[in-house]
Amino acid sequence: MAQLKIKLVRSTAGRKDAQIATAASLGLKRIGDVAVQPDNDATKGKIAKISHLVEVSNVEE
Repeated sequence: MAQLKIKLVRSTAGRKDAQIATAASLGLKRIGDVAVQPDNDATKGKIAKISHLVEVSNVEE
């Protein structure tokens, strides 16, 4: 199964509660945190909500 590497590159400070919760649900708390998540519709939806805060790349296997 394909995996996505998601890195938090901008702070969640001052963001809406929903955006902070979305970042936390992806496993991102601090700038520089990296999480590996499955490449599915649920993950893509979460990324779309906080796309201005994260960088996304494919995991090389």
